[in-house]
Amino acid sequence: MQIFRAAICAALFLFGMAASAQDVTLTSRDGSVALSGMLLGYDGEFYRIDSDYGVLTVDGSGVNCEGPGCPDLENFVARVRFSGARTMGEVLMPALIEAFAARNGYQVGRLGGDEPTRYSYQLSDRKTGALSAEFAFHASSSEEGFADLLAEEADIVLSLREVRRDEVLRGHEIGLGRLSDANRSRVVALDGLVPLVPKENPLRTIPIENLGALFAGEITNWQDIGGQDAPVALHLRAEGSGLADVFMRRVMGPSGKNLAAEITLHDTNASLAEAVARDPYAIGMGSQSERGRTKALALTGACGFAASANPRSLKTEDYPLTAPLFLYIPARRLPALAREFLAYVQSPPAQMVIRRAGFVDQSLSEIPLSLQGARLSNAIQAAGPEISLEALQAMVTALDGAKRLSLSFRFEGGSTALDAQSRSNVMLLARAMEAGIFDGRSLLFAGFSDGAGAASLNKRLSERRAKVVRDAIQRAAPSVAPRAIEFQIEPFGEAMPMACDDTDWGRELNRRVEVWVR
Repeated sequence: MQIFRAAICAALFLFGMAASAQDVTLTSRDGSVALSGMLLGYDGEFYRIDSDYGVLTVDGSGVNCEGPGCPDLENFVARVRFSGARTMGEVLMPALIEAFAARNGYQVGRLGGDEPTRYSYQLSDRKTGALSAEFAFHASSSEEGFADLLAEEADIVLSLREVRRDEVLRGHEIGLGRLSDANRSRVVALDGLVPLVPKENPLRTIPIENLGALFAGEITNWQDIGGQDAPVALHLRAEGSGLADVFMRRVMGPSGKNLAAEITLHDTNASLAEAVARDPYAIGMGSQSERGRTKALALTGACGFAASANPRSLKTEDYPLTAPLFLYIPARRLPALAREFLAYVQSPPAQMVIRRAGFVDQSLSEIPLSLQGARLSNAIQAAGPEISLEALQAMVTALDGAKRLSLSFRFEGGSTALDAQSRSNVMLLARAMEAGIFDGRSLLFAGFSDGAGAASLNKRLSERRAKVVRDAIQRAAPSVAPRAIEFQIEPFGEAMPMACDDTDWGRELNRRVEVWVR
């Protein structure tokens, strides 16, 4: 009875099992306490029922279940529904599921659904053949993934964009927790939104401002941007996809322009890349992971900075159109096997699977100062009158002998709140610290700013941001002994810009915190 009473908690946990609500009665082992209600879910360990006392979560080990809604406890199957970005549902997640199954002694099989975008993967015990789990997928778009979650038709969202404010508010209203909180999302892998052209196109770079003008229909001939005298054919992912959202927020939004009417929209990255490859006068905004027979153009700014999409620039977010692949997991208790799978996808063995699937993994690497030549050269060339030679020398001296970690921390516009990818990076670095990877070493949090305003003020702002990141990581790694790792703060202000300060995206890139290790 004591166990039963302790197990009853009016928490708004939701479960991964999509059980239909039916009458059940949960009775304590000694028969002294009973609760009746509609079964809303069972995750193999806990029941969730809608009772006269509200929604209750009850530990299954302390009760007996009676009624038509009671699950089969001996043959429990963990069921989880994924919905969202097609690239993740069709390429990345199947690769991770198959690798997870192989490591843990499961056979895996794929079952088709009523629609091509709906299918499931079943995991069965290799020895007995008993079904252990079913992971169902609706591979459509990031937009549809959040819609399914809010309609109680999905348990986990696959997304190439951050959750929107209206989705956060709606999710909170219906008991899914606050989807914008750090523990409600995690980055599984990285991709990039890249301008794709046929390989025979002579261009190698394109100003990001020209992308906005092209897709607004203001530039209609390649001759206007250094190409042949031929009309430009535009290709873009369909509305609702995560990459389309990235393009609208990062390119069209800052430009204040609207999309042209004559744009061919595509449901998949592969179809976009193939259409661009077939047309010598085409350009499309596609995926770095699915370029097909096209080539990607580097992005440039008016001041001469250039950024190409590659594994290193995507990891460090030095490329301005990085597209993290998110899993959004609401405040819902998933079955144990599903939790084991989610832990696996961020483990070191899973990183090789992610790379083989064509995406950029999140394994940490260390980049020596000697490989920062282009960035240091840019710092010298872009130094304004307020950045003295002594300031640049002091920065190089402070970083000498250190190596830059392959992650960065950036902030939401106009605040010291970390953005979604940076919140995931906090957990990534914290886990590495708790694993002892940096024991006996020094982590230097280097703060940088854009060039707007006085250099002295920017230096103070960069110091504040560096402290925000340091404090967030220390809070996320409470088990690390206080003296196991040395933490240092170095504010450099506007001393090493990553992009031109005359654009919104350039200033956003420049406002960052890097982590250097000795």
